[in-house]
Amino acid sequence: MTRSEERSAGALIFNQTPTGRRYLLLKYPAGHWDFPKGNIEEGEVPEQTMVREVREETGLVNVVPVRGFRKVIEYFYKRDGRKIHKEVTFFLAESKEDRVVLSFEHREYAWLTYDEALKLVTYSNSTKLLRAAEDAFKNPISTG
Repeated sequence: MTRSEERSAGALIFNQTPTGRRYLLLKYPAGHWDFPKGNIEEGEVPEQTMVREVREETGLVNVVPVRGFRKVIEYFYKRDGRKIHKEVTFFLAESKEDRVVLSFEHREYAWLTYDEALKLVTYSNSTKLLRAAEDAFKNPISTG
Protein backbone atom coordinates (compact mmCIF):
# COMPACT_ATOMS: atom_id res chain seq x y z
CA MET A 1 0.00 0.00 0.00
CA THR A 2 1.39 3.40 -0.95
CA ARG A 3 1.13 6.35 1.36
CA SER A 4 0.33 9.88 0.35
CA GLU A 5 0.58 13.19 2.16
CA GLU A 6 -2.17 15.78 2.29
CA ARG A 7 -2.08 19.22 3.88
CA SER A 8 -5.14 21.28 4.69
CA ALA A 9 -6.14 24.32 6.70
CA GLY A 10 -9.36 25.25 8.42
CA ALA A 11 -10.94 27.33 11.12
CA LEU A 12 -13.00 27.26 14.21
CA ILE A 13 -15.27 30.16 13.33
CA PHE A 14 -17.04 31.95 16.16
CA ASN A 15 -19.19 35.00 16.58
CA GLN A 16 -20.15 36.99 19.63
CA THR A 17 -23.87 37.44 20.27
CA PRO A 18 -25.72 39.19 23.08
CA THR A 19 -26.18 35.75 24.64
CA GLY A 20 -22.56 34.67 24.26
CA ARG A 21 -20.06 33.11 21.88
CA ARG A 22 -21.24 30.67 19.21
CA TYR A 23 -19.18 28.31 17.06
CA LEU A 24 -19.96 27.30 13.48
CA LEU A 25 -20.19 23.59 12.64
CA LEU A 26 -20.84 22.13 9.21
CA LYS A 27 -22.50 18.82 8.43
CA TYR A 28 -20.57 16.88 5.79
CA PRO A 29 -22.27 14.51 3.31
CA ALA A 30 -20.90 11.48 5.20
CA GLY A 31 -22.92 12.65 8.21
CA HIS A 32 -20.22 14.03 10.49
CA TRP A 33 -20.15 17.54 11.98
CA ASP A 34 -16.88 19.41 11.77
CA PHE A 35 -15.23 22.75 11.04
CA PRO A 36 -14.65 24.22 7.57
CA LYS A 37 -11.35 23.14 6.04
CA GLY A 38 -9.74 22.33 2.73
CA ASN A 39 -6.54 21.48 0.90
CA ILE A 40 -3.72 23.98 0.74
CA GLU A 41 -3.18 24.99 -2.87
CA GLU A 42 0.19 25.65 -4.43
CA GLY A 43 1.57 29.04 -3.40
CA GLU A 44 -0.74 29.40 -0.40
CA VAL A 45 0.20 29.58 3.25
CA PRO A 46 -2.22 27.89 5.70
CA GLU A 47 -3.88 31.16 6.78
CA GLN A 48 -4.68 32.05 3.16
CA THR A 49 -6.16 28.59 2.64
CA MET A 50 -8.29 28.97 5.75
CA VAL A 51 -9.74 32.30 4.59
CA ARG A 52 -10.41 30.93 1.08
CA GLU A 53 -11.97 27.69 2.31
CA VAL A 54 -14.19 29.47 4.84
CA ARG A 55 -15.41 31.79 2.08
CA GLU A 56 -16.00 28.92 -0.37
CA GLU A 57 -17.73 26.61 2.11
CA THR A 58 -19.75 29.11 4.15
CA GLY A 59 -19.96 32.37 2.22
CA LEU A 60 -18.41 34.21 5.19
CA VAL A 61 -15.99 36.81 3.87
CA ASN A 62 -14.90 38.77 6.94
CA VAL A 63 -13.10 36.33 9.20
CA VAL A 64 -10.46 37.67 11.55
CA PRO A 65 -7.97 35.15 12.96
CA VAL A 66 -7.27 35.29 16.69
CA ARG A 67 -3.61 36.09 17.04
CA GLY A 68 -1.53 33.26 18.48
CA PHE A 69 -4.04 30.44 17.97
CA ARG A 70 -2.72 27.85 15.53
CA LYS A 71 -3.21 24.13 16.13
CA VAL A 72 -2.07 21.27 13.91
CA ILE A 73 -3.80 17.91 13.94
CA GLU A 74 -2.76 14.76 12.09
CA TYR A 75 -4.61 11.64 11.14
CA PHE A 76 -4.70 8.85 8.57
CA TYR A 77 -7.51 7.79 6.30
CA LYS A 78 -7.90 5.50 3.30
CA ARG A 79 -8.85 6.59 -0.20
CA ASP A 80 -8.84 4.27 -3.21
CA GLY A 81 -6.87 1.66 -1.29
CA ARG A 82 -4.15 4.12 -0.31
CA LYS A 83 -3.28 5.27 3.17
CA ILE A 84 -3.34 9.08 3.34
CA HIS A 85 -1.50 10.99 6.05
CA LYS A 86 -3.37 14.25 6.57
CA GLU A 87 -2.09 17.28 8.45
CA VAL A 88 -4.56 20.10 9.10
CA THR A 89 -3.64 23.51 10.49
CA PHE A 90 -6.55 25.11 12.33
CA PHE A 91 -7.01 28.73 13.23
CA LEU A 92 -9.54 30.36 15.53
CA ALA A 93 -11.30 33.16 13.69
CA GLU A 94 -14.11 35.57 14.42
CA SER A 95 -16.90 36.43 12.02
CA LYS A 96 -19.20 39.41 12.55
CA GLU A 97 -21.59 37.80 10.07
CA ASP A 98 -23.87 34.89 10.85
CA ARG A 99 -25.59 34.38 7.49
CA VAL A 100 -24.06 31.20 6.08
CA VAL A 101 -24.39 30.17 2.44
CA LEU A 102 -23.34 26.52 2.23
CA SER A 103 -21.38 25.12 -0.69
CA PHE A 104 -22.31 21.84 -2.35
CA GLU A 105 -19.80 20.18 0.01
CA HIS A 106 -22.09 20.41 3.06
CA ARG A 107 -25.65 19.55 4.03
CA GLU A 108 -26.35 21.74 7.07
CA TYR A 109 -24.75 24.23 9.41
CA ALA A 110 -25.31 25.33 12.98
CA TRP A 111 -24.12 28.20 15.18
CA LEU A 112 -23.78 26.61 18.62
CA THR A 113 -22.70 27.45 22.11
CA TYR A 114 -19.53 25.74 23.30
CA ASP A 115 -21.50 23.07 25.20
CA GLU A 116 -23.82 22.41 22.22
CA ALA A 117 -20.87 22.21 19.82
CA LEU A 118 -19.05 19.75 22.10
CA LYS A 119 -22.06 17.44 21.97
CA LEU A 120 -22.48 17.66 18.20
CA VAL A 121 -18.92 17.61 16.86
CA THR A 122 -18.05 14.13 15.60
CA TYR A 123 -14.31 13.55 15.89
CA SER A 124 -12.12 13.53 19.00
CA ASN A 125 -9.57 15.80 17.26
CA SER A 126 -12.34 18.34 16.75
CA THR A 127 -13.38 18.06 20.39
CA LYS A 128 -9.77 18.80 21.41
CA LEU A 129 -9.67 21.80 19.07
CA LEU A 130 -12.90 23.16 20.50
CA ARG A 131 -11.57 22.78 24.05
CA ALA A 132 -8.33 24.54 23.04
CA ALA A 133 -10.34 27.40 21.53
CA GLU A 134 -12.42 27.82 24.66
CA ASP A 135 -9.26 27.69 26.79
CA ALA A 136 -7.78 30.46 24.64
CA PHE A 137 -10.68 32.72 25.65
CA LYS A 138 -10.18 31.90 29.33
CA ASN A 139 -6.40 32.33 29.16
CA PRO A 140 -5.66 34.87 26.43
CA ILE A 141 -2.22 34.75 24.90
CA SER A 142 -0.18 37.72 26.03
CA THR A 143 0.91 39.98 23.21
CA GLY A 144 3.67 41.68 25.20
